[in-house]
Amino acid sequence: MAMVISSVHATLFARASFFCQSNGLRSFRSCLPFSSSAASVSTRNLSQKKWRQPVLSVLDVGGVKISREDVVRDDPTNNVPDNIFSKLGVQLHRRDEHPLGILKNAIYEYFDTNYSNKFEKFDDLCPIVSVKENFDDVLVPEDHVSRSYNDTYYVDPQTVLRCHTSAHQAELLRSGHTHFLVTGDVYRRDSIDSTHYPVFHQMEGFRVFSPEDWEASGMDATLFAATDLKKCLEGLASHLFGAVEMRWVDTYFPFTNPSFELEIYFKENWLEVLGCGVTEQEILKRNGKPNNVAWAFGLGLERLAMVLFDIPDIRLFWSNDERFTSQFSKGQLGVKFKPFSKYPPCYKDMSFWISESFTENNLCEVVRGIAGDLVEEVQLIDNFTNKKGMTSHCYRIAYRSMERSLTDEEINDLQWKVREQVQDKLNVVLR
Repeated sequence: MAMVISSVHATLFARASFFCQSNGLRSFRSCLPFSSSAASVSTRNLSQKKWRQPVLSVLDVGGVKISREDVVRDDPTNNVPDNIFSKLGVQLHRRDEHPLGILKNAIYEYFDTNYSNKFEKFDDLCPIVSVKENFDDVLVPEDHVSRSYNDTYYVDPQTVLRCHTSAHQAELLRSGHTHFLVTGDVYRRDSIDSTHYPVFHQMEGFRVFSPEDWEASGMDATLFAATDLKKCLEGLASHLFGAVEMRWVDTYFPFTNPSFELEIYFKENWLEVLGCGVTEQEILKRNGKPNNVAWAFGLGLERLAMVLFDIPDIRLFWSNDERFTSQFSKGQLGVKFKPFSKYPPCYKDMSFWISESFTENNLCEVVRGIAGDLVEEVQLIDNFTNKKGMTSHCYRIAYRSMERSLTDEEINDLQWKVREQVQDKLNVVLR
């Protein structure tokens, strides 16, 4: 995309644990953790493991009763760090005066107004799901990169932190829901820069049609659903962005066919707004609706909120600084963020010989685990391979606080710890 912001996570459309019953679905209201299990870390076998029943937990983290020991373990099959565990239950999207909550409610308003409150809304479903729910139920191939430990947070071989809100699609369909919006926090291991964060928020929309819906139109089922989908989402884009030029781009997703991306021309750039498509018939057949057709869409709330509110750094969404939070009010979509600080970044370079197992996502996990939100960017600035076939990478780490100046002593201490952990955990040789 021409616009940098488009690289922010959307959904798998664009690119235990905690069981309790609410409308027959798992939510955060009274949580139970999964029993532990450890086996081979082979991702090809993950979905074949037996799904375990939960056991009780009583710890309260962010208002949610969960157990750290059931989510963060010293086990080769677990790659959830403490800084990710701490985000469980925060649920920024449920705060009405937060940019993400304001945007969510604006989308709700559009659907309530145009569809007579037909769409049910779910924004409190548990983010800890089975591999089957996260991948198999939405037809993600077994060899898809998103299943790897490099990309996904695994609690154990059959349990993950959801990568997308589509993880609840099958369960909702089986429960009889036909029109729904699912909003929630999702988790992916990723790079470090102003538009990427390992925890972000998505909304999925889903609508099921019966034969009588399309038979009177004279269109076949797939064309009818695709036409309705595009009309719906063009209206949503206009509701959020005003009168803007739009275009549809054909694409591929494993769970829809045909599949599309909607782009709008905004601030002299084409911006990807969301991904969508007509649901693969296999998903409907598996969930008791073989004679129906459906559409689905998915969007990333941060991606759109950064554009609508002029928020320059994705880390700001997690800030509790009143200079940030006081700028937003319930129902006020598109209020432009006024920067309250311009603290300078501090750059530190680090070079090392990599091994065959090295990945940049693993490096970013180490850096985030030590520096948290004080790290602004990790960028590869040089690499070469010597005559012996050894490859060297040089990364530049930018440290900057959104709220204060960092001292030299503080930054040096962080960098020293990063160097130690990188060498210890990533099987590299520092230069």
